[in-house]
Amino acid sequence: MAQIRPFRIDVAQSDVDDLRHRLTRTRWTPEIPGQGWARGVPVGYLRELADYWAGDFDWRAAEARLNELPQFQTEIDGQTLHFAHVRSADPAATPLLISHDWPGSFALYLPVVEALRAHFHLVLVSNPGVGFSGPLTAPGWNTARSAAALNEIMARLGYERYGVQGTGGGAWIAVEMGRQAPGRVIGVHVNGHITFPSGDPGDLDGLTEAEQDRLRRLQEFRDDRMGFAAIQSTRPQTLAFGLHDSPVGQLAWIVEKFKEWTDPAAALPEDAIGLDLLLTNVSLYWFTGTAGSSANTYWEAAHDPAAWAPKEKSAVPLGVALGVTDITVRRFAEREAPVTHWTELPAGGNFLPAEQPKLFADDVTAFFRP
Repeated sequence: MAQIRPFRIDVAQSDVDDLRHRLTRTRWTPEIPGQGWARGVPVGYLRELADYWAGDFDWRAAEARLNELPQFQTEIDGQTLHFAHVRSADPAATPLLISHDWPGSFALYLPVVEALRAHFHLVLVSNPGVGFSGPLTAPGWNTARSAAALNEIMARLGYERYGVQGTGGGAWIAVEMGRQAPGRVIGVHVNGHITFPSGDPGDLDGLTEAEQDRLRRLQEFRDDRMGFAAIQSTRPQTLAFGLHDSPVGQLAWIVEKFKEWTDPAAALPEDAIGLDLLLTNVSLYWFTGTAGSSANTYWEAAHDPAAWAPKEKSAVPLGVALGVTDITVRRFAEREAPVTHWTELPAGGNFLPAEQPKLFADDVTAFFRP
């Protein structure tokens, strides 16, 4: 524990004032009328959201809510890493590390903390390069390096055996944590997990109608919704200038993903997770200046040959929860690890803990209970 220091969020008032000043001085772009969300975030919608962020959103209340969680920082491999450590009242509870997706943060797990801490000692990390685990200070923070660092956090906390949960890109880190430390990781639970066919035509034989629909949505995602990944995996530094300087640019960049990746039953992102939680998440990226830093993690994955090379199958049991937007196919997930738990949920999208906290907490608990 000597290598771990307590941390408390305390954003300078000058930074809060600067955010509001910038929002009120936004140079708004014109748009082609009548396009809705087809070409990106509509101007009218974003103006209303920015007005709320500037005038009605209470960052200090959000900051106080986050500070209810005991938080810490530690240095691993030259990088500052941040996490919340919420112990269960049950001393025998299972330790559980949770790794979020981009463009999420540890804040999105606020709705599930109380339900999960009944069964788990929670370690809610900020992934390398994101929030108070950023900005990155060196290149090379790929999935494998991130997984090793998060396993080291659990070692420094004194946890010899623990579970891991991950969403989206955090799910890739979670699976890799189990692959690297099979003697310590008792199980890996994922949601929003993305799996791909291997290229073998046999991969597609005998798929169910639901699995075929998931592959159709995967293809749609690759054809029409990958612009963010193409930019972040090729020129993250160029993108960073705009997002770091303009809060409305940062807001649009993140809100678009919440619109596209949450349950389509929600008309708008705030209908899926709530307006204040949405802006708390965006504010963490803004106040920590980690838009470009988080984008660089895509560059690392795209330029890491090991990321796309065949890997040894993990021996650690894998549990998969699927929201209605998920595109995971079980046989592809089975190539990574033995799937012992598979739940197709009736609601929720990629940001499941914020969208459907009870469904999420119940499924995580059910997987780890045995």
